[in-house]
Amino acid sequence: MRKTVNKDGFTPTPICITSASVKEVCTASLSAVSLSGRCANRCEGFTLTEVIMAALLLTIAIVPILKGLTQTNLNSVIIQRRTQSLCLAQEKLNRIKAAALYNFENDLTETGIELSTSYLCNVSQTVVNTNLKAISISVGYDQDNDRSLSPDEVEVTLQTQIAKRW
Repeated sequence: MRKTVNKDGFTPTPICITSASVKEVCTASLSAVSLSGRCANRCEGFTLTEVIMAALLLTIAIVPILKGLTQTNLNSVIIQRRTQSLCLAQEKLNRIKAAALYNFENDLTETGIELSTSYLCNVSQTVVNTNLKAISISVGYDQDNDRSLSPDEVEVTLQTQIAKRW
């Protein structure tokens, strides 16, 4: 087979390669690579040093990313607990307002009421005068499962005042 070289100095690669012309095509490809400024005897792929350095760089980059994801997950749990506590506190406050409409004189103070699974509630009242009460509702997640709401477990505290209707 006769080699032809185009005006750029490259040997064109045949479309159909037979077993006899494989060596010729590989030689032509290598000579074309050497003409473009690359080393003709260099093998394609990565060296062991390049692989180790790439793995080291990936490891260094992944550690802060994983720390950030862990912190984001913890923040997500805290936000979910506060949102759940707020919804339960609003529900309890609405019940107290409805009950106070008809029985204003009743004492509304309660401690350790379970509103939902592991969510507890404390209700306290302060009588301002004969026609006005100040109500405080604290709701939180019972982390230590002692069936009481300690100050460090309180997620939400709502305060309002209730007036006697008639």
